Amino acid sequence: MSHALSAARFATASVALIVLAGCAHQAHDHASMRARHHPGMDAQQYAAMHAKHHGGMANQATPTEPVRLSASAPALSSGYKKVAAPADAKLYFVNLRNGQTVTSPVRVIFGLSGMGVAPAGVEKEGTGHHHLLIDVAEVDANAPLPANEQFRHFGLGQTETTVELKPGTHTLQLVLGDQNHIPHHPPVVSERITVTVK
Repeated sequence: MSHALSAARFATASVALIVLAGCAHQAHDHASMRARHHPGMDAQQYAAMHAKHHGGMANQATPTEPVRLSASAPALSSGYKKVAAPADAKLYFVNLRNGQTVTSPVRVIFGLSGMGVAPAGVEKEGTGHHHLLIDVAEVDANAPLPANEQFRHFGLGQTETTVELKPGTHTLQLVLGDQNHIPHHPPVVSERITVTVK
C-alpha cells in the first residue's frame, strides 16, 4: 500500500471519529456548549433548541393543564419563613417534552437555572433540591411536600433519575424544595407535561 493511500485512509478515519464523537451527546457539557455557542440563550431555551435540532421534537402537543397550586405565603402559620426564590429562577425538563412517547424505565434529567442545588437539610441562600411529581394535580405551596410514589424526593442533590411507569399517559412536573422540602416563595416549578409510556 502506498504512503499516500495510507495517509488518505488515516485522514478519512480521523474525520469519521471526530464526527462520531460529536454525536455522543451524553458526553457534552451542555452548560459550556451553551455559553460558547449561544451566549444570549438561557438554559431552558437551549434545552428546547437542542431537543428540536436532534430530532426530539415532533408535532406540538396540546399543553397539559397546570398543577393547581395554592397561593404562596412568605411565611407559614407556624412562623416558619419560607426561602425566597430569585425572580429569574427556572425549573425544566432537559430531555423530555410535553406529548412525548417514552419507554419505561424513563430517564428524567432535571434542569435548573437562576439557582443552585443543595441537599435537603442544608440551608444555603439561592438553593433547593428537586422533587418529581408523577400524576399529581394539586400542590400545597405552604407545606412540606409529601414523600411517596407520586412525590419523589431527591434530597441528596440528585439532578436526574429513572422511573418505572406503567403503560399509558402520565403527567410529570418538577418542584424545587428548600432544606425542609417546602416550596420556595414564590414556588419554583417546571411546566407540567404529559408523556405516553409504550
